[in-house]
Amino acid sequence: MMTNHKSLWVLLFLVAFWISFTVFSNPTKLWATFKLPVSLSHWNLVMKSSCPEVPLNSSVSPRETELRVREILEKLDRQIPPRPFTHLNSTTSAKHSTATILNPRYTYCIGDQLDVFLEARDYLGRRKEYGGDFLRARMFTPALKAGATGKVTDFNNGTYLVSFTLFWEGPVSLSILLIHPSEGVSALWRARNQGYDRIIFTGQFVSGTSQVHTDCAFVLNTSAELCQYLDAQDQEAFYCVKPPNIPCAALTHMHSKNKKVSYLNKKERSLFEKSNIGVEMMTKSPVINVYKCNNSLAEAAVPAKEKCKLSKVSTVPSGHVWKNTWNPASCSLAPIKMKECLRGKFIHLMGDSTIRQWIEYFKSNINTLKSVDLHETGKLQHQLAVDLDGNINIEWQKHGYPLIGSLVYSVKEMENIARKIDRTGGEKNTIIVISVGQHFRPYPIDVFIRRALNIHNALQRLLLRSPDTVVIIKTENIREISSDVERLSDFHGYTQYLALKDIFQDLNVGVIDAWDITMAYGTNDVHPPQHVVGNQINVFLNYIC
Repeated sequence: MMTNHKSLWVLLFLVAFWISFTVFSNPTKLWATFKLPVSLSHWNLVMKSSCPEVPLNSSVSPRETELRVREILEKLDRQIPPRPFTHLNSTTSAKHSTATILNPRYTYCIGDQLDVFLEARDYLGRRKEYGGDFLRARMFTPALKAGATGKVTDFNNGTYLVSFTLFWEGPVSLSILLIHPSEGVSALWRARNQGYDRIIFTGQFVSGTSQVHTDCAFVLNTSAELCQYLDAQDQEAFYCVKPPNIPCAALTHMHSKNKKVSYLNKKERSLFEKSNIGVEMMTKSPVINVYKCNNSLAEAAVPAKEKCKLSKVSTVPSGHVWKNTWNPASCSLAPIKMKECLRGKFIHLMGDSTIRQWIEYFKSNINTLKSVDLHETGKLQHQLAVDLDGNINIEWQKHGYPLIGSLVYSVKEMENIARKIDRTGGEKNTIIVISVGQHFRPYPIDVFIRRALNIHNALQRLLLRSPDTVVIIKTENIREISSDVERLSDFHGYTQYLALKDIFQDLNVGVIDAWDITMAYGTNDVHPPQHVVGNQINVFLNYIC
């Protein structure tokens, strides 16, 4: 009996050992052996799905990001082929090119399309055999404070079709500007992507009561010891020469200046003399008379436009200006009471000074909105404005490097927009508006593409955890036509505009097409006047209310 009892204990021990071994080595196999539900495995899956699949660690690897950067670059490269030239005479001449109105009429009706056939010729009058000229088409009526852009179709053989939609009644003037010939476009594209040293930054380090200044940049050609300021998640880095005996963390302020560096040769630079930029190609264009024709059947067939709502779909042109007011082509803007619309909302404005204009506009138009002192100084200081009674919070925060300009600004709380987004909880009353681009123009475009992709990935994570968050991308404004072309040309802005639309097309975000809006107004100013800013904001208010 005693022997049987001992045998039973040994058997139980062996069974327990086998079960323990199997559980630790392969729990799923055990449940299958006993034909039990895999409850432990299921619990693990539930725990995974109850947390965000992509928390602050990006689901997009650096390698995937680099492949996407290369893909977008290749798309742009295909649109901007090399156009070497031996002499200025073989480049596009606005004076010798011809613009012909197709099927001209004595009268036109509102809503008609007017087409212009453009034939590009060089300075010797020879027709160009390839396209690629950077053109800007606009129609306008100064007396009515009206304007709209035209749609340019490049046939890649030296000819173009420029289409204008006649939005308003009255005399209309047409303009087609040759901003840069195709040879200049090719030269700018090559030069842009050659170097990082057109701008040099000066970093200010604090050591006790004294200050030390050193050079900073994305790339520094020096053997000196460097401080690396790295966004560890997205692997974007900025560098400063390390001051002797001062830690890298002592960097407090920054400013920049232009360097006398050019990647254009003497012959190419001649294309960008002021007299060769933004030259009118429709010098002999007649004034077009547009009437409100009595076509009741046509009017009845046109459905009433719906109120504008969050959208990234943009027609060309996306709308028109009339009496200094922006009117979208595909929807209608309702009158919105600004303060009532913003009640209970937290507006995060992130980016450059063109979106900082928005918070300044809000503060000047809502008298109960008060600035909060965040103990920073300068134009680039972090701004917060609140209305306690209306529970309105509006903040503006600058984007990370690069921020170019001679004004000194603090970098103590400098961070990339993606990190700010990752720290934002988000919900239906959280509104994020992002505008980046102007400060990236002097750098190879991969810097901009990479930053935009990292913002995209952060927004993707935000919309996974808080899908009700409203996100809006404001594209770049056009700027002064002839200002520092190699660094700041609108051609650089246009390539970034194309890249931005490509990058954000898969996200549920709205787009305010400031590029088309500022072209329609004809502002040619990186900081457009208040009435233009106000009309951008009116689109924004219609999106969120």
